[in-house]
Amino acid sequence: MKVIICGAGQVGYNIARHLAEQQNDVTVIDRSSKLIRKISDLLDVQALEGHASDPNLLDQAGAADADMLIAVTISDEVNMVACQIAHSLFNIPTKIARIRNQAYQEPQWADLFTQDNLPIDVIISPEKEVARAIYRRLEVPGAFDSIPFAGDRVRVLGLWLEDNCPVVDTPLRQLTELFPELRIRVLAILRGDRLFVPSADDHMEVGDGVYIAVESAHVARAMGVFGHEEEAARRVAIIGGGSVGLFLARRLEAHTPRIHVKLVERNEERAAFVADKLARTVVILGDALDEEILREANVAESETVVTVTNEDEVNILSALLAKRFGAKRGIALINNPVFAPLVSSLGIDVRVDPREMTVSTILRHIRRGRIRDLHSILDGRAEIIEAETLEASELVGKTVRQIKLPHGVVVGAIVRENAVVIPRGTTEFAAGDHVILLAMADAVATVERLFSVRLEFF
Repeated sequence: MKVIICGAGQVGYNIARHLAEQQNDVTVIDRSSKLIRKISDLLDVQALEGHASDPNLLDQAGAADADMLIAVTISDEVNMVACQIAHSLFNIPTKIARIRNQAYQEPQWADLFTQDNLPIDVIISPEKEVARAIYRRLEVPGAFDSIPFAGDRVRVLGLWLEDNCPVVDTPLRQLTELFPELRIRVLAILRGDRLFVPSADDHMEVGDGVYIAVESAHVARAMGVFGHEEEAARRVAIIGGGSVGLFLARRLEAHTPRIHVKLVERNEERAAFVADKLARTVVILGDALDEEILREANVAESETVVTVTNEDEVNILSALLAKRFGAKRGIALINNPVFAPLVSSLGIDVRVDPREMTVSTILRHIRRGRIRDLHSILDGRAEIIEAETLEASELVGKTVRQIKLPHGVVVGAIVRENAVVIPRGTTEFAAGDHVILLAMADAVATVERLFSVRLEFF
């Protein structure tokens, strides 16, 4: 696949890295000579310095025969113009743009992004993606990640194992014997800095992070088995009234009427704007690093404090202050990957990485085969994928054992019509199955091929 990426920031760099590692033809355009030098030095891609919406530069990048353009510069307007030029001058089939300004997406302007006006095929709003991701974590207290698949019939959860976990030091093959009615599958273990797909003889240790696939109806019981019985949040404090904070508060108001929400915003004009947009949320004007403001927000009685300001340092410090005051759980939005290794050691329970959300959304539209959904985890070291088996797929009629999945791939669940199957080696694939699996980065291309139609079908 030939892809042009406009923007060499964190998102553009990570998308380029993902695609280059899987042997795609990638060209990156950015105005910053520093970013272009970095991407040239570190990745096997073509890197061009200049304006992403410059037709001559796009022509130089090979737009005439490109399959896709991904516009993720810091400017919404440049992203939109780049997509327009990609369509009008070069007829690039797929255009993806990151657009942060929500004014462009208001209902009264619904006709803006059409083939006759601005022909953008996929619009990505990072703030909405992050708010949804935080909401999913609030739904499952105790999980550092929570991802729904197959219409939320299956959840993939990320959990830290602590001293009270009853299944540590237990070989994984014994989990079925110990909990025969529990529909779960351990997909991967994060031990220190090493992520690996475990064998049936492996065991989990205190301090491990584990990813499990579980039938959604069994989530509460699975959490208990892994030592997590945290109470659902009844009081939530949100620090930061930007787009993410506003989207999250709106979602909580719409879907969880019993939760009491307080939101702290230090900018007076923005606080007034947010207060006008919310019905039940209490909006407090002030600095979240001020102890009096935290007391007014009643963080001591809050089950969860979510810090989503535009500054990583404020998010980290305000989450730590809130926990010191008595908040049970801290969720922090952190953009800079340099801070990532420090978060858990400092005592923050969940780190939310907006870059990872945006990358996952883009990859969802890039992957070949019948890929229905996809989430990149741990800085792209693995992907959790939902794929559909077509009648002509080489998987149909074969068992999990017969397929001989490559190293680094594990099937977590199969959704067949309305039934969830936690597969064993003898489980047979059928046409129309939705298969939820985890694949390490170097095995993703093989997974794509498995869920593609055989050539002889045609």
